[in-house]
Amino acid sequence: MSATKPKDPYANPRAFYGSELERLRNEAGLSQTGLGTRAFCSGSYIGQFESALRIPQPELSKRFDKILGTGEHLQRLCKLARQCKVAHYFADAAELERQAKAISEFSPLYVLGFLQTEAYARAAIRSGQRFSSPDVEERLVRARIARAKLLEGPSAPVYWAIIHEAALRVAVGSPEVMCEQLSHLAEVMRTMPHVVIQVMPFASGAHPFLNTMVSLMEFNDAPPVVYDEGADTGQLIEDPFLVAQCQRSYDLARANALSPAASLALIESVAKDWATHGFRI
Repeated sequence: MSATKPKDPYANPRAFYGSELERLRNEAGLSQTGLGTRAFCSGSYIGQFESALRIPQPELSKRFDKILGTGEHLQRLCKLARQCKVAHYFADAAELERQAKAISEFSPLYVLGFLQTEAYARAAIRSGQRFSSPDVEERLVRARIARAKLLEGPSAPVYWAIIHEAALRVAVGSPEVMCEQLSHLAEVMRTMPHVVIQVMPFASGAHPFLNTMVSLMEFNDAPPVVYDEGADTGQLIEDPFLVAQCQRSYDLARANALSPAASLALIESVAKDWATHGFRI
């Protein structure tokens, strides 16, 4: 995540925010480190905002406006720059996913978003957005399917997914949707060598991640971060101690999960159950 200046400040709202932050900082006679010191963050963090590598943060934008004497200028630009197709609490994590060299995730009850079929994604989003309009639902479905493209191509990150066995057996949509989804998981395991999928069996018992979805992201030139998500909420964790703690818990999850080969066999077996017995599994 090196801070290289964007070529065109008018390319998108985030690039314009970065250009304005740089302009206002220079007019105030402050270096990136100088502004960062006053705003309680690092100079390199300022550089990432100015080069449009990071999505602007509301609280930091408020501090910048106060330090630079710019009213609510950067706060208004921040609101514009943070508009995106995914849920607002996931916006920062979605941006970091595009820069990660490795992503490791755990899910207790759902197949992870990177691995979802369109039918499964639609059923999952519909259950969580029951009172939203069809337009909102469609936007979220399109955004989720687009995320899966990050796992394709030569620059794709190494992706490690641990899915609890419950996610294979909880009905999300129809039996046909579940059968298609689990068959897709099996196909990914066979054809994408940079993707590793393990199943955490019921027999493994309790685990620190059983009540939350967790994503650990590693980068070439920045410290790792953790994103955890619950119902209609999520948070990005950057504190080194907490990140290390999550990493240790994830290592334990890897150790307690089935091997990739055993996981594939279980996924194929449950897919067959959905195909032949429907909900009676």
